[in-house]
Amino acid sequence: MHFIWFIPPLDLATGILPIFFMLVIIDLFIGPMFGFLVYKEGKKTLKLDLSVVILLQVCSFAYGAHIIFEARPVWIVYNSDKYDLVQNFEVIKSDINLIQPAFRNESLFYPQYAAIKPLPNSERFVELQSGMSVVQKPERYIDISSAKFKIQEKSKNLSSLHLYNDNNLVERILKKYPEATAFVPLKANAVDMTVLINKEKGEVVKIVDLRPWK
Repeated sequence: MHFIWFIPPLDLATGILPIFFMLVIIDLFIGPMFGFLVYKEGKKTLKLDLSVVILLQVCSFAYGAHIIFEARPVWIVYNSDKYDLVQNFEVIKSDINLIQPAFRNESLFYPQYAAIKPLPNSERFVELQSGMSVVQKPERYIDISSAKFKIQEKSKNLSSLHLYNDNNLVERILKKYPEATAFVPLKANAVDMTVLINKEKGEVVKIVDLRPWK
C-alpha cells in the first residue's frame, strides 16, 4: 500500500507514516505479544483467548487499512498558482452528473492530475464562505492540459528553492533532474512539497521533498 498509494514524498506530504508504523507495530509486535501472554498449555479458555487476540488484531488492521485507503492521495489539482494534493476523504461529489467522465472515479493507484476551471470572483467568494476548497469538488475539474499556459506563466524560478531549503540538498536534487527548469508549489495537508516542471513543455518532471515557501 505504501509504495502504491503513497509514493515518496507523498507519504510525508499526507502525514500517513505514523499510521503505517502503528500497523506494523500492532501486527508484528503487539499482537504476537498478547498471544504469548495468554498462551498457557492446558488452559481451558486458551482457544477463546487466542481467538479474541486474533480478532482484535484483525479488527485493528482492518481499521488501519480503511484509514489508509481514505487518506490516499487521489488528485493533484492545479489551482491558481499552485497544485493542491487532494486525499480521498476530502473529495465531495454533490452531483456526479456535473462531473466530467474523466474525473468521476478516483484512481486506485497513483493520483491523477487535473486543473480547476476558471471561476468568477463571486463563485470563489461563495466557496470561501462555505469553508470548502474548490479543489475538493470534481465538478470543477478540467483537463490539466487546459492549464498549460497558466502553469508556464505562474511557475517559479528554481533559484527560489535556495531560500527555503539547504543549498546542498537543492543542488543534489536538481542534479538528478536536469530537465527541470522551474517549479510549482504543492499544497498538502501535512508537509508542502515542490513540483519540478519543464517550463518549455509545461510538464511535470518530479515531485520532490523540498519546501516551496516558508
